[in-house]
Amino acid sequence: MTDAATEPAATAPALQRGRFFAGRRPMSLGLMLPIADQDAYANDSPVAGFAEMAALARLAVEVGFEALWLPDHFILQLEREGNRPRGVWECWTTCAALAAAVPGVTIGALVACTGFHNPGSIAKMAESIDAISGGRFVLGLGCGWHKPEYDRYGYPFDHRVDRFEEALQIISPLLRQGEATFEGRYYQARGAVNYPRGPRWEEGGAPILIGANRPRMLRLTARFADVWNADWQHDPATVAAQSAELDRACAEVGRDPAGLVRTAGSNFELEGATGRRFEPISGTPEQMAAKIREFADLGLAHYVCGLEPCTPRTLEQFAGVIRALDGG
Repeated sequence: MTDAATEPAATAPALQRGRFFAGRRPMSLGLMLPIADQDAYANDSPVAGFAEMAALARLAVEVGFEALWLPDHFILQLEREGNRPRGVWECWTTCAALAAAVPGVTIGALVACTGFHNPGSIAKMAESIDAISGGRFVLGLGCGWHKPEYDRYGYPFDHRVDRFEEALQIISPLLRQGEATFEGRYYQARGAVNYPRGPRWEEGGAPILIGANRPRMLRLTARFADVWNADWQHDPATVAAQSAELDRACAEVGRDPAGLVRTAGSNFELEGATGRRFEPISGTPEQMAAKIREFADLGLAHYVCGLEPCTPRTLEQFAGVIRALDGG
């Protein structure tokens, strides 16, 4: 028996799981769109607008990607970049716009920070984007990690996992049942409702993805998520080890691990790379494809590619990697 603190929450039924990332490959491919990859910070900074982003998304679908992903940040200010801040397009509005502009493709946040919005607002936005996308939205969630944006925008950085756990206890029932009542230290919902429902309301709404690799976050993944993401990884062995830890977390909360969809992602270094992305995979198209196959051999349902840099030119170059993958 499990107690209320560890019992799995309701997740989307198996009917829906089979098509989270349905595509022509056993492990479908997604692209992380470069809404945070520019140095756009001041008003006169060079920046690609939405029209360019939509064109890049359409090209991604043309070359063989089956899903589009967007990060959720206000700014990025990283030590390895000399603490020079970067501007970022807003995740939720961009997701909604791309869902309308590029129909028929899976789209999701990787991952949306629950610390930036009230959990009821997150559930409502997810329901709306799922409707706009025709039932192809994946709600990726995380507790956040980048302190500079919390400081700059006035969000509390303390007790992030505690806050995340409370947020899930509102977001999950709002998506699954359309209603939530919860009294927590950080969040409350008193008869909150999530209406009108989107196209997958009978299936429990949009799937919840959680990016996690630490023990407590893995237990929350086992309790609340339909999909797990291993974060950006260079080595398939790391993902295999994390997946085994997730199996143990499922056992702790009484969840069948076979019902949890597994995903991961890697960065790829291409022509013109600036060293911005973490531990990128490099090499010939055939070598990159061989590395992707190693991840596919783990039984992953989906794999996210972060291209450095991500431009129309490098997308067309990466089409050679996809051809090598499909031909192998």
